Amino acid sequence: MAPEQASIGKALMAYKAFDLTGQVALVTGGNGGIGLGMAKAVAEAGADVAIWGTNAAKNAAAKAELEKTGRRVLSLQVDVGDEAAVEQGFAETVKVLGRVDGCFANAGVSGRGGHTSFSDMPTDEWKRVTRINLDGAFYTFRAASKHMVARGGGGVLVGTSSLAAISGPPRNEHYAATKSAMIGIIRSLAVEYARYGIRAHAVLPGWIETDMTANLIANEKFHDNVLKRVPMRRWGIGDDFGGIAIYLMSSASRFHTGDTFLIDGGYALF
Repeated sequence: MAPEQASIGKALMAYKAFDLTGQVALVTGGNGGIGLGMAKAVAEAGADVAIWGTNAAKNAAAKAELEKTGRRVLSLQVDVGDEAAVEQGFAETVKVLGRVDGCFANAGVSGRGGHTSFSDMPTDEWKRVTRINLDGAFYTFRAASKHMVARGGGGVLVGTSSLAAISGPPRNEHYAATKSAMIGIIRSLAVEYARYGIRAHAVLPGWIETDMTANLIANEKFHDNVLKRVPMRRWGIGDDFGGIAIYLMSSASRFHTGDTFLIDGGYALF
């Protein structure tokens, strides 16, 4: 077979449901890690992308990387824990890109040490985590669902939860609570908004190599104890979440809603 014929044949065999041309994705925390992995994938599948983050330098670097796909890319400095900032950011996203078909509430912060037990956890530390991980998801999904209903045509709401939602991490109850709540929010959204063609899902990452986990992974004892429990024998990376992002935005998942996707290299099974 001639190279030209092989290329045409390959194109004809591509699954058209995964083509996201004409769609727009919003990824909060999209300037690195899991969020950037999702944003790159949906852009490569044809979607225009908006990324939100609080670090201007990381936003600019991610935008430059995403623009290599040839898609329209918008980066905004948005603190998702600020209700007014989310409303303004969402309005600007729609103004520039025209619509939002897939909303990925991925922005989050981890718990900090300093307390020896849950009993000693400072109130400010509890509120710091819930402000971003829980309140931020609420503000983001509220704006997105309102837009999708008014626009018509459906869409998808995707929340980044965590293995912590089901594993019970000690001294990290605030983080676990927000990630468990994400699953609950998603299931309720799936039921309430199905009539509008809006689907909702949660993604539960395991141990992923990101800026958030850099200090833990650099700890030799932690590294050795955890990695040997990952059947795939490696840390996850942001790009490991590209495939699920494409599937959830695509028409291939049009009858699939309210699910939780554990992506952890088999850690929870072993």
